[in-house]
Amino acid sequence: MSYDTQVPAAAPRQVMRNGLGTAALILGIIGTVSGLIPLLFWLAGTLGVIALVLGLVGKGRVKRGEASNKGVTITGAILGLVSLILATVGLIITVTAVSDAVEEIDKTIKDSAPKDPTKAGAPSGDAGTSDKGTADKGKGLAAGDTSVYDDDLKVTVSAPKPYTAGEYAVGHTKGNKAYQVTVVVENGGKKKFDAVGVLMSARAGAEGVEAEQIFDEKVGAGFQGSVLPGKKATVTVAFDAPKDAKSLTVEVNPGFDYNASQWELKVG
Repeated sequence: MSYDTQVPAAAPRQVMRNGLGTAALILGIIGTVSGLIPLLFWLAGTLGVIALVLGLVGKGRVKRGEASNKGVTITGAILGLVSLILATVGLIITVTAVSDAVEEIDKTIKDSAPKDPTKAGAPSGDAGTSDKGTADKGKGLAAGDTSVYDDDLKVTVSAPKPYTAGEYAVGHTKGNKAYQVTVVVENGGKKKFDAVGVLMSARAGAEGVEAEQIFDEKVGAGFQGSVLPGKKATVTVAFDAPKDAKSLTVEVNPGFDYNASQWELKVG
């Protein structure tokens, strides 16, 4: 007598789908680290969103029994949320810093602009009679007048005097006339002023032709170094003008952050 014995077949083993939870953890870690680095808030935000989504989907798989890495999945979702928070904080800090920088630049530009005599109450004076003279709005300054800037930097140009250029002078044309003026920079502010950036130029006559600056053994060196608060710096500069020129327009620009001022001087 024989007996047939049947062995029941083993139930197929379910494969755990843990990939989403693992990916959420990795992206959450990278996103959190990125959120701690300035200017990488955008990366932290992007990775945070992906990590949070993957973590929530992975958590659903755990509940359905399709995944077994519950701890890893939840940690990934939490780190994704942390990355989003850090990204938001980084965005706020960056926007605030940029806004403050723009306001500071605007303030610097406004402070460096020449003062409006009608608002600042600067006294006006005749040419050569006041070291704080000003010109009417829209007109050039006269000899001896002072251009006063909002940071209390003051620039004064004297009346022109005939100048005899040296034998080996550069910038002087034979047959033309040369004139010298004295330029004084006074630092009335609280910070030292870098005078190296002061630029000086001139135009001559009614046609406004360029009056070349003369360089010889006596003039042409320009300003050097810095001017401390409460101190002055003075240079003598000479310009070459056509023989028949009756006027000389001297322009002085204290630096990149300043507006240039002009003096209308009579010559000839």
